Amino acid sequence: MLLLAALAATVGLGGAGWVAGATCAVVVDVALARGLFRYRPEGLGPAGWVTLARATLTVGVAALTADSFRTDAPVGTLVTLAAVALVLDFADGRVARRTGSASRLGARLDGEVDALLILVLSVYVAPSAGAWVLAIGAARYAFLAAGCLFGWMLAPLPRRDWRRVVAATQGIVLTVAAADLVPLTVTRVALAAALALLAESFGRDVWWLWRRRHAVDGREAATAGRLGRVRAGIAAALTLLALLLVWVALVAPNQPSRLVPGAFVRLPLEGVVLIALAIVLPTTARRLLAWVVGPVISVLILVKLLDLGFFTAFDRPFNPVDDWSYAPLGIETLRASIGRTSANLALAGVALLGLAVLVLPTLAVLRVTRVAARHRRLSPPVVAALGVAWVLSWAFGAQLVSVGPIASTSAAALAVHEVRAVQADLRDRATFARAIRSDSARSTPGSRLLTGLRGKDVLLVFVESYGKVAVEGSSFSPRVDAVLDTGTRQLQSAGFSSRSGWLTSPTFGGISWLAHSTMQSGVWVDSQGRYDELVASDRFTLSQAFRRAGWRAVDDVPSNDRYWKQGSSFYHYDKVYDRRDVGYRGPTYAYASMPDQYVLLALQRLELAKRDRRPVFAELDLVSSHTPWTRIPRLIDWSQVGDGSIFKNLPAEKNTWSHAKRAYSHSIEYTLQTLFSFVQHYGRKNLVLVVLGDHQPSTTVSGQDASHDVPVAVIAHDPAVLHRIAGWGWANGMRPGSTAPVWPMSDFRDRFLRAFGPRPATP
Repeated sequence: MLLLAALAATVGLGGAGWVAGATCAVVVDVALARGLFRYRPEGLGPAGWVTLARATLTVGVAALTADSFRTDAPVGTLVTLAAVALVLDFADGRVARRTGSASRLGARLDGEVDALLILVLSVYVAPSAGAWVLAIGAARYAFLAAGCLFGWMLAPLPRRDWRRVVAATQGIVLTVAAADLVPLTVTRVALAAALALLAESFGRDVWWLWRRRHAVDGREAATAGRLGRVRAGIAAALTLLALLLVWVALVAPNQPSRLVPGAFVRLPLEGVVLIALAIVLPTTARRLLAWVVGPVISVLILVKLLDLGFFTAFDRPFNPVDDWSYAPLGIETLRASIGRTSANLALAGVALLGLAVLVLPTLAVLRVTRVAARHRRLSPPVVAALGVAWVLSWAFGAQLVSVGPIASTSAAALAVHEVRAVQADLRDRATFARAIRSDSARSTPGSRLLTGLRGKDVLLVFVESYGKVAVEGSSFSPRVDAVLDTGTRQLQSAGFSSRSGWLTSPTFGGISWLAHSTMQSGVWVDSQGRYDELVASDRFTLSQAFRRAGWRAVDDVPSNDRYWKQGSSFYHYDKVYDRRDVGYRGPTYAYASMPDQYVLLALQRLELAKRDRRPVFAELDLVSSHTPWTRIPRLIDWSQVGDGSIFKNLPAEKNTWSHAKRAYSHSIEYTLQTLFSFVQHYGRKNLVLVVLGDHQPSTTVSGQDASHDVPVAVIAHDPAVLHRIAGWGWANGMRPGSTAPVWPMSDFRDRFLRAFGPRPATP
């Protein structure tokens, strides 16, 4: 603990580091205490104290490994601690031989510290070298776990120096890999060779034990007796864990705001009925019941986990009909945001979790029902007591504060809700199809469209994750408001004016294309099913309106790296620009393939700066403020941008998830400052901008009870443009007033077309 405090005071240590370090310290202390109790006459001795010092250094390595997600993680300190620990591994053996203090306790402690250091180093190296490296760290613990299942593997092994050589090799290779001193390919080859040596060493030990599995002497018989007691204890623990798993699965909430300890202090009627049926049913029927109920509980857990994730990210429950389609895009976005290796590790963890969710509940139900049926004298009174407790709690409405009634039927209620949600979603298809067909603007001739904007370039600018939380009601909104106020003055100095208000987005935390299509089409698109139905229709969009009225319609989507079919088949753009054809040669910024400054400058070069052209309508998606907000570019002089290569030499602002709110605020500030600077430098008298957020940021930033509202503003040099929207009740400037009206985003298209139609809108 003193070492952890020293690390915190010198190189810094986050919460994850403290937790991991303290946990490892407790593990080492417990192991040492058990060893001292078991080998009381021996004590530690000089060599044991050297080993204990090595264990302390290993605790420090574990803490720094847990903290390694930081961009400024002290790699040098971690490698130094690991290297010193390896040197001490060599020293403790020499000390033991010279002082005659070799002991069974020292040998056992030495092996366990070796295993812990190798495990920690493998965890550190895995994100860069590959998840397979974890097999090096897990080998020792897999061997111990196998011993709990196969008694013959608990027999003592003969001394073999090669075993120590192999263990030392693992530590050395992993430390070199952590130091990143050699090319990644060489590192992976060395790690693969180390893993092969480890497999050979463990394989030889297992083979030796297997060949002698039938030779049971008195000591091995005693070991078998201890093994029986261990197995009995493990069986009891497994039964308790199975019961807890079933209980938690039935009562756990599906919303983060309800995920509090009191939510689990409830009595599930479904669990009481399950145990009662297990008691009265014959063996075959009981097993069939378990194989039916187990998968149902698996599905229930999966739905709750997905709901928790979707509420956290998108402020809504998981849609079982449409949301599966987001998986491929989600994986692609994750890889673009945190890197392929880290993303693959995360996906491997998700896959293991999914496998556990599918398998463990059925095993748990099988065990609970089997134990309940086996204890037929004890089980009926327990079930009767639980049943009476449930009825009384239900009758008197007993409940814990703010977490719901103690008498719970939440699992059955969630199952019913999911079925009804699927039915409602299927019915919604017909309702939405009628809304798409009801479109009075579709038949409007071009001569009567957008007459109040003739001759002007119009930019529809979506600012990623620019939600109401950025402007008011948060700890960082004063900073963003200051940027908006400064931007309003910048615009005024360039001859531009602005008005701002609020729109309610159909999405939250992500899935931006739902907001884009809602804004353009004038219908509420809040699900992937609605989006797919919309883009397959001939619904009239703003881009089509501008194109029909004589504008050149383009789309600038820097986050895309492939052909986008809907750009031509639905939106009917004359040109779609993506990351492949804007000439960018600089670095990426987490999810953003290029800084927003380059996106705006590319549109200026490719479209707005041309002479003898038609007016341009362009939708721009500015994504520097896209989650995960880990790398934020800097605003530089426009003359220096060039092809973006300069950004390779400019340090980006780096952040971690532990500072998500601050990083989000800075990303919004950057995008807004860039936008104001662009208008100030390149804005002509014929330029009009509609600037809005596509959705609020995730609940990590917005909180659990945030609205779906986003700021929207119209910026123009010509006063006649803002006069057309004088009746909207919007506030002057770029900062929306708290009393400004809040419209659904689906209302904007028709209001906009009316305001800029043949006659001025009536206030």
